[in-house]
Amino acid sequence: MKQVEIYTDGACSGNPGPGGWGAVLRYNGVEKEISGGAADTTNNRMELTGVIEALRLLKEPCEVILCSDSKYVCDAISKGWAKSWRKNGWRKGDKKPALNPDLWETLLALLEKHRVTVQWIKGHAGHPENERCDRLAVAGAEKFK
Repeated sequence: MKQVEIYTDGACSGNPGPGGWGAVLRYNGVEKEISGGAADTTNNRMELTGVIEALRLLKEPCEVILCSDSKYVCDAISKGWAKSWRKNGWRKGDKKPALNPDLWETLLALLEKHRVTVQWIKGHAGHPENERCDRLAVAGAEKFK
């Protein structure tokens, strides 16, 4: 299996408001940057979209190290929350509706194609790839202001 590193971030100006996402993919010493945004969204939707769009670029099953500063994304994947939400009809343990089920449905399907290891990284702490993704995400949001 090919080994790919993916770094992602999301940003929102207001929550909800104009938002953006960014991702850096690294395979065999080659890097690719991607980004985008939406006019009316939330920070968590942008965090999820960055991961989804990065995984969509992979043309075959890969071993992926996914790095994000989003506890929401990292914990929901690594602690199995998102799978539980899906199993329970998109309801959380407290019976309240899980947020962003449309994006989680897409992301869970993509995660099933790959072997993904999730690594949470502290945001805005000088991590070079996270800072790059943040710049991409903020630029993506700027296009919708």
